[in-house]
Amino acid sequence: MGDRFGYRVDGDGHAFLLPGMGGVTLGVRVGDPATGHAADHLEPGLSVWHPDPAANHALQYLTCVGNEVTVLIDGRPKGRVLGQHAYVLVDLDGAESVVPGDRVAIRARGQGLRLLDHPDITVKNLDPDLLLRLPVETLPDGRLRVRVAARVSSAAVGAGAGMVSEFANTDLMGVTDVRIGDLVVLEDQDHRFGRGHRAGYVAVGVISTGDCRLFGHGPGPSTLFTGPAGAFDLVDDATANLGGAW
Repeated sequence: MGDRFGYRVDGDGHAFLLPGMGGVTLGVRVGDPATGHAADHLEPGLSVWHPDPAANHALQYLTCVGNEVTVLIDGRPKGRVLGQHAYVLVDLDGAESVVPGDRVAIRARGQGLRLLDHPDITVKNLDPDLLLRLPVETLPDGRLRVRVAARVSSAAVGAGAGMVSEFANTDLMGVTDVRIGDLVVLEDQDHRFGRGHRAGYVAVGVISTGDCRLFGHGPGPSTLFTGPAGAFDLVDDATANLGGAW
């Protein structure tokens, strides 16, 4: 069940009606393919929001990737925030025991995190505990080495451009060979004070959503790091995924 209740039109003018955003999505987790699904903007795991607009605003802006989530039902399954979209997305064991309407508690921490050894790099949406488990390290020359599963041209950037990077994510057009939880780099993108094209900058994020047939949409990363390309040492690594850090 999702929050889209009518036919929509793809980039070639074809109408479609597919499961949309919201609710509980079973069978797609961190490490699974982000594409190849019959879905209208796949949101894996739990899609969490608050019915009060002000509280939902705080939920979106304060939660970070890796934050601990507790479902407030018997058995209290626990998970972690995977990213932001129209909802805050949660990957957890025991998702089959959760139904729409269940309440969750999120230990929100991480916004404002700084890397003191890397003053040119801005950190976004990242739990400090998860940072310690990511495939990143400081090199002797002062650059931040980050292993990424994919490099994405700025030409692929669709919906999300112009928005602040603490909210939702960046949709990628024509990108098909990525998994939920993959670390990817967006070239010529500056996400320090919004999201936009800036030559010589990069943004590193984690794929948090999957398929969408709407033109200008697709699998998308939530931003984790951004700054001048020269501040990073980006290493191609097909295994660079949150699955190894959860």
